[in-house]
Amino acid sequence: MNKLKREYQFFKQQTLNVRVLLMTNLLYAFVLPVVEIFVGAYVMRHTSEPVSVAFYQLFMYIGIIATSFVNGYLLRHVSVKVLYAGGILVSGLSMFAMMLVKSLGFVELGIAGFVLGAASGFFWTNRYLLTLNNTTDSSRNYFFGLESFFFSITSITVPLLIGAFISQIDGKEIMGCLIDINDAYRLVTVGVIVVTLFAVAVLRCGKFANPVQKNFLYFRFCTLWKKMLLLASLKGMVQGFLVTAPAILVLKLVGDEDVLGLIQGISGTLTAVLVYVLGRITKPEDRSKVFIAGLLVFFIGTLFNGVLFSATGVIIFVLCKVIFQPLFDLPYYPIMMQTIDAVVKIEKRNEYTYILSHEFGLFLGRAFGLILFMALAFAISQDFALKYALILVGALQLIAYPLARNIIKQNQTVR
Repeated sequence: MNKLKREYQFFKQQTLNVRVLLMTNLLYAFVLPVVEIFVGAYVMRHTSEPVSVAFYQLFMYIGIIATSFVNGYLLRHVSVKVLYAGGILVSGLSMFAMMLVKSLGFVELGIAGFVLGAASGFFWTNRYLLTLNNTTDSSRNYFFGLESFFFSITSITVPLLIGAFISQIDGKEIMGCLIDINDAYRLVTVGVIVVTLFAVAVLRCGKFANPVQKNFLYFRFCTLWKKMLLLASLKGMVQGFLVTAPAILVLKLVGDEDVLGLIQGISGTLTAVLVYVLGRITKPEDRSKVFIAGLLVFFIGTLFNGVLFSATGVIIFVLCKVIFQPLFDLPYYPIMMQTIDAVVKIEKRNEYTYILSHEFGLFLGRAFGLILFMALAFAISQDFALKYALILVGALQLIAYPLARNIIKQNQTVR
């Protein structure tokens, strides 16, 4: 109990804006697993085609890029806090709109994906901007460690609760109304909207400033930022698969949504504690060690999935994926923000210039990964894509380690 009190006191020592951001992101952490997992499962259930899930996801990423660009112009006139809150709210509302669609052809999937991506674009770009401007390099390990702890815990509890809810309520009669699987998904989405309203209420307590310099659109960058964009593309490549592949693999080889939640819960609790401790005790110079650990765990998981391609292989892969994500993100985001701090000094540009550019780097990686999956699925088979595309992406991720070390070294020379 004393340790918990000490950790709480340490949290209270953070600035008001940092505390507000962490509490807002804690609430949004209850929304993100629904977006990442159950939307993919919803699309898979209504189309029975893994390629449809990938197609939906691709348009979601296009939506992120579109609104990230628009957000740069809006920041000239609208408070960053308002834009951030708008992204949180619209993410819940856009999910509800998708659940109301009666049929999910490619046109409907494209529109639904774009709208949800548009909401995500407002959320992530403004989140990066607020975090960048309200943290320092020395505090970012703690910030992202605590944030990863939130996301890891909710990635366990939310799938478990929602999976159990969906499986239990499906086919039940409530107040004279027969609840089917679609109604269950809609009820989940209503709950998401309620959580987003609470997140917006917390965000109002912060005092945040918009960028001073208004120009943000550039196409030529120094070598250091080009390296960061390559690292972002590698991250995006694996992101494209991690949003869709677990849901597809579990539904295909293991079972339904409740099983998906149970699998993720096995390793998530220990990972959440591990990441929080690492964020609390590690220093900026330790980031590369955490980075390579995450990359190796993910690659090992893809090998098990590809070689076994069975329920056992999927379980091992998802366990590795649950461990990998926070271990990767914990050093990645501080490295990204440290690099932005450095290139802002070198090129004298608006911070949002690099946040927008970073989204383009992520998009290129995400698009490459998803197009690779769809190309292999059409040209050879879906099973081949699920087996070997993940191994290829996992192997390519290993390049990120020497690249990240080089970026960190260059950042230190600028400082």
